[in-house]
Amino acid sequence: MAHRILVADDDPHIRDVICFALEQAGMTIDVARDGLEALKQVERRPPDLIVLDIGMPELDGLEVSRRLRKISDVPILFLSARSDEIDRVLGLELGGDDYVTKPFSPRELIARINVILRRARPAPPDDVQLLLHGTLSLDPQRHAAALAGHDLDLTPLEFAILQTLARRPRIVFDREQLMQAAYDGKVHVSDRTIDSHIRNIRAKCAALGATTIVETVHGVGFRLGPCTMPPQ
Repeated sequence: MAHRILVADDDPHIRDVICFALEQAGMTIDVARDGLEALKQVERRPPDLIVLDIGMPELDGLEVSRRLRKISDVPILFLSARSDEIDRVLGLELGGDDYVTKPFSPRELIARINVILRRARPAPPDDVQLLLHGTLSLDPQRHAAALAGHDLDLTPLEFAILQTLARRPRIVFDREQLMQAAYDGKVHVSDRTIDSHIRNIRAKCAALGATTIVETVHGVGFRLGPCTMPPQ
């Protein structure tokens, strides 16, 4: 079955370019011309992924993402005419899975969408072993994570990074290794993008009471922490 993609952008030319590329890739498209329409489209017919422009009228993409994350974990790929690092970090921390700046290559856009969609799919049947470390549990088949029995709501890319760390908890991974694991080596992203995902993972775990999930090894990279909960 073809993936259904919601394209939310107020620029008709950009919408046409994206829709054409998606159709060529065999995907089905819904269109929203502003943020409010995007929210209504998701409620009416949930897509498999949203291509979401940040600078839209009525409701900008960041606010749309903030509202969506209260009701849905649908993957989001942000689009923006600005390449400021603050925009990229803010977008990912608000629940985005990836970020592309305009002008962009349609081929790169499709590659990034495919990576996100692959990460959103359940793992194949031969990858059923639970990963357990401290109070952290990861179920690759169900793409589910939990801390001390509490569900941990991760985006597909966050899950991929944490799963990579959990498979070899004593190993320090550099940013390049984590990028390869999270993006399948299909697209190039900046080191700061990985930092943003790590920060997001830590924040979500801290909200459940755990602050030792991912450790920074300065000058090298990251490794899985003890994943313990503080004493009550």
